[in-house]
Amino acid sequence: MDSVDKPKFDKQSVILFADDDDLCLDVGVKMLQKLGYEVLDARDGKEALEVFNENKNEIDLVILDMKMPHNGSTTFSQLKKINADVKVLIASGYTEDQQIREMQKQGCYGFIQKPFSIRTLAQQVTNALNN
Repeated sequence: MDSVDKPKFDKQSVILFADDDDLCLDVGVKMLQKLGYEVLDARDGKEALEVFNENKNEIDLVILDMKMPHNGSTTFSQLKKINADVKVLIASGYTEDQQIREMQKQGCYGFIQKPFSIRTLAQQVTNALNN
């Protein structure tokens, strides 16, 4: 992994990372932990909603894979119903498309292209948390 400065926050931020690909999930969680975040994980959108509901007062950011069972778009809409102020980043191996741009208009905090470096992840997460 790239060498990157860890963000400095008053409290450890909690991030929910949802991806149906085991390798992507494992690497993403490890990157976020290396950056100093507490990480919760989910293997699809339905599980992400369950984890979010159980921890909604602690989760500072959700990173959603766009193409997974109970996809990112559906999960994003349901997260916004639970908490209109939820911060969400969309991750995808596909290029940014109209659906992602629409989600950004609805309050999604950004898009991160997979595969991503730890530096890119750190920048996107920091930007989302600081908005």
